Amino acid sequence: MSKLWDDLKDNMKEWGTAAVEKAEEVSKVAVAKTEELTKISKIKLDIHQLKREIRREKEALGKLVYEQAKDDNMVNFTGNSDFFIHVERINVISNDVLERENEINRIKEEYNIQDSDVSKEELIESSTDEKMDMDNGSAASENPE
Repeated sequence: MSKLWDDLKDNMKEWGTAAVEKAEEVSKVAVAKTEELTKISKIKLDIHQLKREIRREKEALGKLVYEQAKDDNMVNFTGNSDFFIHVERINVISNDVLERENEINRIKEEYNIQDSDVSKEELIESSTDEKMDMDNGSAASENPE
């Protein structure tokens, strides 16, 4: 009976050791994946802020076009430096957005992160974007310039 008990204790030790090693391995993978998802989230936040800058630039460009057409009855912007400054800013910011999106794709490929791994995050992000847009829209309508 004592041999059976000793064998059982030895097996339990081996199983425990194996379980601890597997748990450590799984936790290391989880930590690494969480870090990469955090990087992706940060980059997505940067992209969101850049897209807001693009919207602001387009709004400023639209105001400029409207004012030129209304006040000066001019719709030709050849030589209008303000017009081209806004267009150039939009292009630069758009390129920054593309670079950040490429960085997200690189991280996903490098760490084998599936789109489904970040889809829940995108749902939360899109609902936040909609709320921010609604808040900005209501603020803009309350304070016309």
